[in-house]
Amino acid sequence: MKTHVILLLACLAGCLGLAAQTPKTITLPKKTLQDKIKGGWAGQTIGVTFGGPYEFRYNGTFIQDYQPLEWHKGYVKEVMDSFPGLYDDLYMDLTFVDVMERHGLDAPADSFAQAFAHAGYVLWHANQAARYNILNGIRPPASGHWQHNMHADCIDYQIEADYAGLMSPGMPNAASRISHKIGHIMNYGNGWYGGVYVGAMYAQAFVSNDIKQIVRDALRVIPARSKFYQCMSDVIRWHRQYPDDWHRTWFELQKKWSSDVSCPDAIFNPVNIDATINCAYVIMGLLYGNGDYAKTLEVSTRAGQDADCNPSTAGGILGTMLGYEKIPQKWKDGLAGAEDIDFKYTTISLNKTYDISYRHALENIKRNGGKEQDDNVIIPLQTPEAVAFEESFPGLLPTDKKEFHVNGNEITLTIEGNGFVLGGYAAKKREVADHVITATVSIDGQVTDTIRMPTNYQLRKDEICHRLDLPAGKHIIKIQVTNPHPDYELRTGYYVTFLRK
Repeated sequence: MKTHVILLLACLAGCLGLAAQTPKTITLPKKTLQDKIKGGWAGQTIGVTFGGPYEFRYNGTFIQDYQPLEWHKGYVKEVMDSFPGLYDDLYMDLTFVDVMERHGLDAPADSFAQAFAHAGYVLWHANQAARYNILNGIRPPASGHWQHNMHADCIDYQIEADYAGLMSPGMPNAASRISHKIGHIMNYGNGWYGGVYVGAMYAQAFVSNDIKQIVRDALRVIPARSKFYQCMSDVIRWHRQYPDDWHRTWFELQKKWSSDVSCPDAIFNPVNIDATINCAYVIMGLLYGNGDYAKTLEVSTRAGQDADCNPSTAGGILGTMLGYEKIPQKWKDGLAGAEDIDFKYTTISLNKTYDISYRHALENIKRNGGKEQDDNVIIPLQTPEAVAFEESFPGLLPTDKKEFHVNGNEITLTIEGNGFVLGGYAAKKREVADHVITATVSIDGQVTDTIRMPTNYQLRKDEICHRLDLPAGKHIIKIQVTNPHPDYELRTGYYVTFLRK
């Protein structure tokens, strides 16, 4: 009787669609997994080297087809020796990889934050704002939030998220969970979505040989009502509409999505370091390249703006799909002599990275229900799920940007709107030791903040102050240095006014 009841309940559950579903899996030979991970890391390195000479040299325009782009045997080693700072796409990733190697995959966000905040490399935009925040007591996720970070929508985590996808083969949601913890150190909203999407594309590249499917399926991790999702959807649609003309899609992007309205450096400026437009160039390269390595790198580079990071991302995703062995020899020849060289600021080379990342992938697969089986690994496939909706700078638009040059210990600024950002820095008047200027910020007669302004470039605060939640109307902002010294001063450069629409 008991057995019949159990069978009846099981049948009823099945009829109602409640029966337990066996997760889909895929079996990959370990050698294939290793080859794809290797292809992802090598692909990034090839791509950033290829695009390096063109970084932010073509802003609001593209590189003409007739202009040759440099590539030759041993090129990567030459650049690593002469310009190691180009490889921030790699050594930033490796900062997070190294924390996991030393402290485990469950290391808390603060471990990653402290590692990159105290690292020896120079940072910019969202990364530098986050470094300053962390060193001054604002910890993640607040360190990446737009109320504390004017660069929250910039490209930073997008170029650093490759590791999350490479350790999450076929598991885009696992990659998203990693990015939730680490990506919010420096970004929020569309800036964070760039890294989440990149991680998902890498994850999907292990289990699909159709680049169009990878681009489409991975986009499901992004909330459909976000501007980031809408922009990527437009690129996919325009590619279908103009399948043989990437220039037409580039022009459509320029018309609709080329305005950077939050990064102070890019407002009213042709330069665009926003994650959204640059990720659009990444998938434009992937879609129009259609599995061809050379064309993928060419399109993502020729699109301009962050023309080294974009081919790095595209080259890494395609390199993962193809695997190292199937990357055309011409491109691997460029790696000759480079794979045993430690990236600057690290003790990790490409060859070490291949091994470390493979071990992290095996561990992550097991944590998500997979297993090793002889010479194979069984991976639980995940259906991409959208992460939570976030929006940086909601409803705010810049209305004015003016040069504003004041040097000294007291600065007064009058603005009209709902918010502002005042650009500037701490300066030494002569060759003396570094120093930290401290100052109070007052708005309409009330002290709202105390700031620290290091003269040390690596520890700098790029914007003197910002506030984006003021009531509409006129406001008087006053900066008063509290530790004046004849050898140091604050110097302003510009201010931007914002209005809530």
